[in-house]
Amino acid sequence: MATRKSDYSESSIRVLKGLEPVKQRPGMYTRTENPLHIIQEVIDNASDEALGGYCKHIDVILNADGSVSVEDDGRGIPVGLHPEEKVPTVEIVFTRLHAGGKFDKGSGGAYAFSGGLHGVGVSVTNALSSKLEITVWRKDDKGQGVHSIHFANGDLTQKLKSRAAGKDDKKSGTRVTVWPNAKYFDSPQIPLAELQRLLRSKAVLLPGVKVSLTHAKTGDTQSWLYEQGLRGYLNESLSQGGGGNLLIPFFEGEQFASADADGFAEGEGASWVVAWTEEGNVVRESYVNLIPTPAGGTHESGLREGLFSAVKSFVELHSLLPKGVKLLPEDVFARTSFVLSAKVLDPQFQGQIKEKLNSRDAVRLVAGYSRGALELWLNQHVDYGRKLAELVIRQAQSRLKSAQKVEKRKSSGVAVLPGKLTDCESTDITRNEIFLVEGDSAGGSAKMGRDKEFQAILPLRGKVLNAWETERDRLFANNEIHDIAVAIGVDPHGKNDSPDLSNLRYGRICILSDADVDGSHIQVLLLTLFFKHFPKLIDHGHIYIARPPLYRVDAPVRGKKPAQKIYALDDGELEAIEDKLRKDGVKDGAWNIARFKGLGEMSADQLWETTMNPDTRRLLLVALGELDMKASEQRFTMLMGKGEAAARRAWLEEHGNEVEADI
Repeated sequence: MATRKSDYSESSIRVLKGLEPVKQRPGMYTRTENPLHIIQEVIDNASDEALGGYCKHIDVILNADGSVSVEDDGRGIPVGLHPEEKVPTVEIVFTRLHAGGKFDKGSGGAYAFSGGLHGVGVSVTNALSSKLEITVWRKDDKGQGVHSIHFANGDLTQKLKSRAAGKDDKKSGTRVTVWPNAKYFDSPQIPLAELQRLLRSKAVLLPGVKVSLTHAKTGDTQSWLYEQGLRGYLNESLSQGGGGNLLIPFFEGEQFASADADGFAEGEGASWVVAWTEEGNVVRESYVNLIPTPAGGTHESGLREGLFSAVKSFVELHSLLPKGVKLLPEDVFARTSFVLSAKVLDPQFQGQIKEKLNSRDAVRLVAGYSRGALELWLNQHVDYGRKLAELVIRQAQSRLKSAQKVEKRKSSGVAVLPGKLTDCESTDITRNEIFLVEGDSAGGSAKMGRDKEFQAILPLRGKVLNAWETERDRLFANNEIHDIAVAIGVDPHGKNDSPDLSNLRYGRICILSDADVDGSHIQVLLLTLFFKHFPKLIDHGHIYIARPPLYRVDAPVRGKKPAQKIYALDDGELEAIEDKLRKDGVKDGAWNIARFKGLGEMSADQLWETTMNPDTRRLLLVALGELDMKASEQRFTMLMGKGEAAARRAWLEEHGNEVEADI
């Protein structure tokens, strides 16, 4: 009998080996607009050698044939046989995902601090290059040697060749030459301005290390060598970008944890330089272990919190705050420019391209160090402190005035708010958010854990009505839907209507349900309600899904890293955490895994830290995505319509093998 294409059999399961996952889905591992990021992975490896104090020169050469060479004078990638894999170590580094020197964080590890975490770095570069050639100069038991190995499309084409060093080879280091494969990128051209900015920032963050860029065609070379570090860089950036005159002198400092620091590993900390200007553009750049984080993250949140706490403390100490004015973090941060360089032993990034730091401990780390330093500085320079306080208070007064204008317009026709709504204090909808929480017990934890200044809680009892086929004038017969509509201040409407959103009470409406199947069902029912009867809230980006963790891992002490609680959203993240612990040398069974059966099991502090704190949570914005409005409506009809059982069954049979069942 002929096999149908839709058959789901043993042969349907495909195992992607080696670097195949990268070639199949390059966008999961790198930016695909152009090849800069895969070159950056090589530059980052050279920078990590410099960060460890082993490298003084990093040279990037744009070759005439379109390839790019990156050379450093570090220790050279190890070339001997790997003790477990029995193949040259340099080959493993470039051909295996989740392999590299960055995982070994214990005492004596090759890289105590590095930008690498996921272990996919240069192996991704190799996978997405038509050719890649490596030369290593390294001293070993046999003396000085020169070693070379070649790849094509991620596959080995020349095994490791070694020879004794000649008189011109008396050095150590690594040279990697990359020919990016154009088929994986929107444009094969490396944006020169971005590359220059990247190299300049490396020089800034590595005082005393010379970074150069050479164009082989013209012979032109640019070099960067900064002795002044962050301060000189920010000053230069402000003057180039029209940043305006400094209100007070630069506030700069650095602090790193000592061996006996409570809760942090030795060496963790941050360097920063901060400027306040009354007008012009602001400059904000942050790095973690030399990796640029253009999307910010928890280290920037820590700096924001530290600066706010210090300024607020100074203002209160000197009784400078006018009556009726309350300072918020954005008042302090609105006119702030900064360059921040954090050192984190085990950085957790959002996504493979490391644009945003997710490590929760980094908030406390940077906030603690920057707050103490700024408080001391302001109280040693009271005149400057008063100037800064005046700027911050003006920002707060301006914010309050604009909020009052909005409030006046909204004051007519106020509805009686639901009794079970725990509202927030602020009336500024750009900050306000409401959490629609599954269950009363979870609602209780959310009420205790929230920031009452701008977070409201509306607990929902049981499953919300499937509103896909409910007429608009019958919606309010359901108490839960009535309470949601009244709480958010917007009436139900259709996709072609122009509803009045001026009475919207919250800028973010967050669905908060358990991280299990029932919680997913409640999410779907609420999304059905919003998509069908409040579509403009989705169009304007007001609907979000909160993402509570499913697991908590209690990890033991690991080398320099203290014991900590690590949260995982799902099984995939749990597996990655366990894999990371094993690579850190922790034996199986030495860590404990707790699974949250529901939000009600989480304490108020846990719920705040993982799911509600804007600095450390992971909110998901609800948008149409790859389906347009018509296709989305058809999908909802098939999934939620009462007379669509046959269509649902056919769809489930077709896609059933894709489910990750939580049984």
